[in-house]
Amino acid sequence: MSVASATASSASLPQPFTPGQKEYLAGFMAGVAASGVFVGTTSTGQLTASASASTTPNLAAPVAASASEPTFHGTPLGDLCKEERWKYEENPLDAWERLLAHADADQAPDPENLYRFKFHGLFYVAPAQDSFMLRIRVPACEITAAQCHGLAQLATNLGNGFVDLTTRGNFQIREFKPRSIVQVLTRIQELGLASRGAGCDNVRNVTASPNSGFDPAELIDVRPFAKGIHHYILNHRDLYGLPRKFNIAFDNGGSLSAAVDTNDIGFFATRVTAASLSNLKSPLSASELSALSSPRSTPPAAGVYFRIHLGGITGHGDFARDTGLLIQPAEAVAVSAAMLRVFAENGDRTNRKKARLKYLLEKWGVDKFLAETQKKLAFPLVRLPLAACEPRRPVIKHGWLGPARQSQRGLNSLGIGVPVGRLSSKQLHTLADLATHFGTGELRLTVWQSVIIPHVADAFVETVKRSVVRLGCFYEASLAAGGIIACTGRRGCKFAAADTKAQGLSLLQHLGQHTTLTSPVNIHFTGCPNSCAQHYCGDLGFVGHQLPDGADGYHLVLGGGMDQEQGIARELFRGLRATEINALSEKILITYEAQKKRGESFVTWARRHSVKELQEILSQ
Repeated sequence: MSVASATASSASLPQPFTPGQKEYLAGFMAGVAASGVFVGTTSTGQLTASASASTTPNLAAPVAASASEPTFHGTPLGDLCKEERWKYEENPLDAWERLLAHADADQAPDPENLYRFKFHGLFYVAPAQDSFMLRIRVPACEITAAQCHGLAQLATNLGNGFVDLTTRGNFQIREFKPRSIVQVLTRIQELGLASRGAGCDNVRNVTASPNSGFDPAELIDVRPFAKGIHHYILNHRDLYGLPRKFNIAFDNGGSLSAAVDTNDIGFFATRVTAASLSNLKSPLSASELSALSSPRSTPPAAGVYFRIHLGGITGHGDFARDTGLLIQPAEAVAVSAAMLRVFAENGDRTNRKKARLKYLLEKWGVDKFLAETQKKLAFPLVRLPLAACEPRRPVIKHGWLGPARQSQRGLNSLGIGVPVGRLSSKQLHTLADLATHFGTGELRLTVWQSVIIPHVADAFVETVKRSVVRLGCFYEASLAAGGIIACTGRRGCKFAAADTKAQGLSLLQHLGQHTTLTSPVNIHFTGCPNSCAQHYCGDLGFVGHQLPDGADGYHLVLGGGMDQEQGIARELFRGLRATEINALSEKILITYEAQKKRGESFVTWARRHSVKELQEILSQ
């Protein structure tokens, strides 16, 4: 099948009405209505010319133009944006012949096929690189050593010899030529992994607290639920092709952050006890405890549940908000699927800038969204005030680095920092070997672009630590440098305006040598406003900006945070030269250390000053 024939499937499909056709039909309908012609049916099935005697509408009236025009998810074809039109013409999941044709021709895709191939995890990233990037799903952020060996070999044989860790706890491999894309996809499947739906208008990698199953502080191991929704999506085609991308994450209530409050749906493990329920009035009022399907007046039994937060999208300035929903853990997959279908059926398919879940929630309100979700479920959705649950314990900032005791006696996990999230194939092979020789052949990925090797016996911890350092990674870092993350940047993404990986690596080295802090900070570099590295959530956030002379530049935002530090950073400076970033970052952190109150975090220090005050302090 040729590339040309693979893209010509839409010619015979129904076409939308033109404005002229719509105007004619509207005029024709008005003429019929004005003529007084009416035919209906009585309750006995007889025809009548009297509207008052009829039990049906006017059967002689023409069908409305809006009803006769083909629609896609309820939207007239003429109103669809081009991406939705492409979905209507052919499901992007059915692109296998197109993929084969492009591989046979060793041909780069046109804009339509570029879009379709993203449904298979393939991104053609020209002009940054004249090649494809593959994004791999790693559900619950858990992967085996054997799979890591396979990915490392794939990167060596067909890619650029590197593997990137993402801020969604999964992997990306870059610089595949078009001729290799089918081989890449089949190899991923042979490894027991998947890339389908890893990009574009789909549910992205389903993340989970990276220490689930061995965190002594966790309330529940959330991996089964994250993997459950992952596999449910893979086996239900209607959950692909959403109005826009969609993120789901699970928080185990333990010691590490998984940035769950930045997701479209966030499941937060919580505990309900007799003591926490005593915070409510007795007896409970309808406003304190309500079921959307069937009202109830008794509190839930003591135990561990999930609270559901909705609408996180920090690039648009919003965190997920608590909805009041309290569900049994076993209900999480069903609730996810129901919410996804409500979004698929009602999200905006005309304007991609307003197509995320946040905007449907703003249009409808949370109550209507939950009511529509309830219609798809056979069990009631129950609400319980947050005060009736135990507070979540604070996460440990930079807790993803270094050794930590597990809930299993005599075993430890080791958090490994990967400079700006980039591993060579050799480094990934070595990490997989360490996990096999000193653990159980299992690795965890974090949304902080780092790796955790669990199940290391006490006797082997020091050996693994030394091996990590020899490898060029780290298990401890200065509190200034340990939380630096960076998106792909200009060298690998056409949207990025700056080389964020190089800048982040330079700053990591600079701060490690020149700055000492008494409390940790997170520094996020993202190349464009799409905010893949979530610059608005960093203590310091840098977003790429091309300067008038074409040089790399950044805007600086300050005072963002997640979890117990949740808040959107405020813009402080614009148009900074990349060459200024290291010195300015050092100055900011030294100023904080000099001026902070006893025990004051960076976020607290930054937020107690106005933007103007911070500008004046840092401009001296």
